[in-house]
Amino acid sequence: MTHTIKKAFAVLFMAILGSVLLYNCEPDPDTLGEQLFLDQAAQGKEKIHNITAFNIINNDSIRSDAAKLDSAVLGAFKEDQFGMQRASYLTQLRLSTYNPDFGANAVVDSVVLVIKPQYAADSVKTTTNEDYIYPDGNVAAKKVVNTYPVRKFGKAKRTLNIKVYEVLDFLKGASDSVKSNQVFAYNTTNIGSKTFDGNINSVTITKDSDNSSIFTSSAPGIRINLDKTLFQNKIIAKKGQPELQDASNFIRHFRGLRIAVDENDGYLFKFSPNSMELIMYYKYDKTDNGTTTRTSANYSFVLGSGNAHIGQYEYDRTNTAYSSASLGNMVTGDSKLFAQGMGGPSIGIKIPGETIDSLKQLYQNNKAAIISAKIRLYTDAVSWNNSYAKPRNLTFLQKDKDSNGKMTSSFTTDALNLAAAPNFRIYKLYNMDKNPAYYEFTVTKSVKDIVEGGTSNQYKYFRIDIGRFLSNAANTGLAGQSYTSRAYAVSRAVFVGSNTANPNKAQLRVICGTK
Repeated sequence: MTHTIKKAFAVLFMAILGSVLLYNCEPDPDTLGEQLFLDQAAQGKEKIHNITAFNIINNDSIRSDAAKLDSAVLGAFKEDQFGMQRASYLTQLRLSTYNPDFGANAVVDSVVLVIKPQYAADSVKTTTNEDYIYPDGNVAAKKVVNTYPVRKFGKAKRTLNIKVYEVLDFLKGASDSVKSNQVFAYNTTNIGSKTFDGNINSVTITKDSDNSSIFTSSAPGIRINLDKTLFQNKIIAKKGQPELQDASNFIRHFRGLRIAVDENDGYLFKFSPNSMELIMYYKYDKTDNGTTTRTSANYSFVLGSGNAHIGQYEYDRTNTAYSSASLGNMVTGDSKLFAQGMGGPSIGIKIPGETIDSLKQLYQNNKAAIISAKIRLYTDAVSWNNSYAKPRNLTFLQKDKDSNGKMTSSFTTDALNLAAAPNFRIYKLYNMDKNPAYYEFTVTKSVKDIVEGGTSNQYKYFRIDIGRFLSNAANTGLAGQSYTSRAYAVSRAVFVGSNTANPNKAQLRVICGTK
């Protein structure tokens, strides 16, 4: 039997680490098990073992600077288990050209900030106004508006009041590390606001006379008008002065924008920091052949790559289940497990010594080798009985103590060795539309190395975070264990922990085979 297992493993370990995909599917033996069940090569029975499941407290803080924010989050959401979570966003802005010439007697007409959230493209509603009058010149036109619902997490039908403020502190460089709870001063008088109903739109305006385009928005978004006087004084009036000469001077002159909501309950939504737009519309005197006319123009600022981007997150855990729960017991575990993105708590899983000893006894005395080992976690059917979408993106890492006594993180042994093997998944999801749902994490090789290979289990544990591993630039695999979406993952859930009275307790499910 042992020879058969080792031979099967030798074939599988030739797999190299590639993209690790995730599917929602029915239970089935993992790749290791399938190799051994063929032609009755092995027989096995699944047995449930205890594990120590505990909460990892992240102090409601996470690195949330430009290097970590592929997406940004805005909004607020409050519920009984985790409490209130509010997300604001700070960004620098830069000139698209330095030492710009706005022309003679330039005066700002309007300034528009455009935020482009993630939205449901297949749920469009179109409204057409055939009798629209374009205000600049009173031009007869047709206006077509396409409206889309934004993808939200929380109470979808709430209205949010979005406000924009001028940042007063320097936001550091784009490559500097910033935590989500770091405070930056801002002018408390807003420079723009928008009542947001959860929908975004794209607009097309064409002339009635010749059907030519007057205006076309670049993509569906939230358009917020900003204080034109501020831009007149900070931009137009500084023409030819040092403040507009180079990037270093400008980001200290105009230090950035803060975008936030008034509310403490509603929903959270995501948008791409690099897709934002800031456009200043103005008029200037243009002289041709001795004739001077007022001419319209616009100037676009750079809000994307190269600027500092910061996600700022606030929490209020008062009178919540989380605030009164037992948290962080690595010895006997916690009865409930709380997992939340954006700096909220994570989950730790440790396989206790007595579980390892019982598996070693089976291996040594009965020649029962491990075919499959999975950690199973159930959502709490009572505490998390709601309509909120359950997390589908998780990261699963192993923690070990290195030679210097420091705990380090890495991909699990299974992921490193078996990611390219057919049907291998880091984890699988079950019953996501039911209560409870459950998740299974593959730890076959990890457990096998401890039980049969003698690898130390003294300090090893597994860590589960809300979020997903990010792909590398070429999209050929994962970028690395530290590159995840955790800094902007809006999901959360309560799971059953090491509660022996609950049949859905956190558990290790092992199939051992004998010949």
